[in-house]
Amino acid sequence: MILDQFSLAGKVAIVTGASRGLGAGMAEGLAEAGADVLVVAGSDRINETAAKIAALGRKCAALKIDLGDVSAVPKVIDAALDNFGKVDILINSAGIIRRAPAVEFSEQDWDDVMDLNLKTTFFMCQAAARQMMKQGGGKIVNIASLLAYQGGIIVPSYTASKAGVAGITMALANEWAPHGINVNAIAPGYMATEMTEALQKSAERAPTILARIPQGRWGTPEDMKGAAVYLSSAASDYLQGHVIVIDGGWLGR
Repeated sequence: MILDQFSLAGKVAIVTGASRGLGAGMAEGLAEAGADVLVVAGSDRINETAAKIAALGRKCAALKIDLGDVSAVPKVIDAALDNFGKVDILINSAGIIRRAPAVEFSEQDWDDVMDLNLKTTFFMCQAAARQMMKQGGGKIVNIASLLAYQGGIIVPSYTASKAGVAGITMALANEWAPHGINVNAIAPGYMATEMTEALQKSAERAPTILARIPQGRWGTPEDMKGAAVYLSSAASDYLQGHVIVIDGGWLGR
């Protein structure tokens, strides 16, 4: 039956950036589909997500670690293996944003965003793929952004990083498909999370953003669950290097 293809029962997932927002929502979605989950973030709020997953009856471990430092990557894989013995799914959701006009943008803000959003994402993919190759396959889901297609305003490093995420998703899919590893991505549009709180409260920007979304509302973490489960499940076994845009119709307008 087709619905069985969406089940994640018996699977082990790593979700980074899972202390809040989209990462937390996707981690919960995977657990609802049957996966056991290692939730990873640099905040103590990671424990809140872990508690929600445990309440669903799934096994969950929480790892508080700074993913802005790429040396943290092996520790994430080790934690998954120590707690669950394998890695079937990786969702790279950890990310930050810095806002300033391009003519004023600092080197430090550029490096901070690129290090976490792109560099760590790549090396998390690499580390997970090495383990998945030993196991015979797996699923990697990266989180890009609508801004990879439209650029955005006063977020040059974020846009560059997310365009890079879309690019490496395609490149890694090409290399790792023969190993049974599916690499795809989700590009969220304007989502109502803490990261976009300033935009949501902006008297100038908020109305123009909402008017541009055909569906008439900002997205939520709940809106990410379906795509995350699909890309993590057997239902997407023949999908490779694809970026699913979840934006309420923004790009099609």
